[in-house]
Amino acid sequence: MRIILERQNQAVHLQALNEDGAKIDIDGAPAIGGENKGLRPMQLLLAGLGSCSTMDIVSILNKQKQDLADIRVMIDGKREKGKTPSLFEDIHIHFILTGNLDEKKVKRAIDLSMNTYCSVSKIIEKTARITYSYEIKTT
Repeated sequence: MRIILERQNQAVHLQALNEDGAKIDIDGAPAIGGENKGLRPMQLLLAGLGSCSTMDIVSILNKQKQDLADIRVMIDGKREKGKTPSLFEDIHIHFILTGNLDEKKVKRAIDLSMNTYCSVSKIIEKTARITYSYEIKTT
């Protein structure tokens, strides 16, 4: 696995490219010269956590033959105050699933992702408390 970072301006706007040519913009806060032209590095970490778990959940629900019409994820992270580096202390993930879904299967899929399969959560849980919740909207 390889990621290449290319500087996009004379400040801290970067573009990350993977081996397949997919791109994502990364930028810093204005306080350090950023221009809000991309996600910040710690935001990328939360996005990685949410996308990793979402991919697991979608895969598990598909295997369970569940009718998942949509999934939306909201992630809130709280970082340490007054420390450098400022690590995440608490992260809460809220999954909003839409479809004709069996609640027991949804709960199992989320539990399996967060506690067993999601590599990103396994890394982050070494320094932060991760909690999660979900809601199901029927179609």
